[in-house]
Amino acid sequence: MDVDVLFVGVAVNDFNAARAWYERFFDRTADVVAHETEVMWQITERAWLYILRDVAHAGNSIVTMAVPDIEAATSALKVRSIAIGAIEPEGDAGRKAVALDPDGNSIAIIEVLQH
Repeated sequence: MDVDVLFVGVAVNDFNAARAWYERFFDRTADVVAHETEVMWQITERAWLYILRDVAHAGNSIVTMAVPDIEAATSALKVRSIAIGAIEPEGDAGRKAVALDPDGNSIAIIEVLQH
C-alpha cells in the first residue's frame, strides 16, 4: 500500500477547550478549519493531526510524535502551560514523555536514541 499523507484524528468532547489546548501545544492556531467542530494542524509535510467533536469517542486517542530533542520539546510545552509527564526510557531505543489533553487523550513525545 502506498500512502501519500497521514491524518491522525483525535476525538474530543469540549471542542473549544480542546482547540485552545492544542493551540498551546502546537504554539499556533490551526492550519485548516474544516468546520465549526473540526480543525487541523499540519505536523510535517505529509502528516496532519486533527481534532473533532465526537463525544462518543472522546478521550480514547493515542498519538505519538517523534522529536529530535525531547528536553527542548517538553520544556517548550511547559512554558506554554502544557502539563507533561517525566521523560522516561522507552525500551532501549528511546525516551518518552506523555501529555493528556482536556479529554484524557494521550499525546506522547518521543526521542529515538542514536546508537
